[in-house]
Amino acid sequence: MKRKPGYIRLYNDGELQDRIHSLEAICRKCTLCPHRCEIDRTQCADGFCASTIQPVIASAAPHFGEEPPLVGRYGSGTIFFSSCTLRCIYCQNYTISHLREGSAITVEQLAGIMLSLQANGCHNINFVTPTHMVLPMVKALVIAIERGLSVPLVYNSSGYDSVETLRLLDGIIDIYMPDMKYHNEKTAYNLSRINNYPQIARLAVKEMHRQVGDLELDEQGIATQGLIVRHLILPGHTDESKRIIDFIAELSQHTYLNLMDQYRPDFKAFEVPAISRRITQSEYDDIIAYAILRGVTKGLEKKHLRFQ
Repeated sequence: MKRKPGYIRLYNDGELQDRIHSLEAICRKCTLCPHRCEIDRTQCADGFCASTIQPVIASAAPHFGEEPPLVGRYGSGTIFFSSCTLRCIYCQNYTISHLREGSAITVEQLAGIMLSLQANGCHNINFVTPTHMVLPMVKALVIAIERGLSVPLVYNSSGYDSVETLRLLDGIIDIYMPDMKYHNEKTAYNLSRINNYPQIARLAVKEMHRQVGDLELDEQGIATQGLIVRHLILPGHTDESKRIIDFIAELSQHTYLNLMDQYRPDFKAFEVPAISRRITQSEYDDIIAYAILRGVTKGLEKKHLRFQ
């Protein structure tokens, strides 16, 4: 029997409205993300994300470049929010994350986009960089449920998430897909202008796993619930990649881990010699072999059989 997303039960119980009230209170002295700017986002666009509570999106469409369990046959219904809680100097979407490219829409329009993606056959609604937009996201969800939304929700974030905010999403989000970018604080500051990223991301990923567990698939191989972790391998930083794999192995060896090799120097990356090149094949092979050594192979099966 097809699993119903958890948000439907929360809606039926009246819990979603309670969560909205809690998120509204947080936004009036905003601590949604670990920056904890404490500005009133209901009134202004100050703070790190420079955003109000009005949703601003850069794009919305079926996406076929995501992880296979999200894409299936008809794609993952991605909604890219503008702005970000990080300032990665190598960001490949810097016009969206840094320059906040996008169009302001209403909560009602956001709900309509979610329903349109479902109508196009998308297997899920994939919110990209949603951390600062969780309030309009949940408000739009209520409208979308009343109009028939029934596919899983994906929370696709940088990993720089507040545990307190994540707890308000417990039962709403079906699939968490955070990045785990860095193990070292110095690297995090040099490349993303964030001092405390490693410890924040570890706490966030632990909370995400507590809520949804390991990734579950339906009979067609489509994700219905669980955790997917992404790690972009950076040139010259393979030791950090291994420490992140160690963390994942301790969390759960059944974690779906996407070790990504698509790094390319972009935006301001050429200002830092260590990351002004692509990774080498030997760097990538080393990381894949280490993941297999630590028993973290879910997500690697089809791509790296030669290491078995």
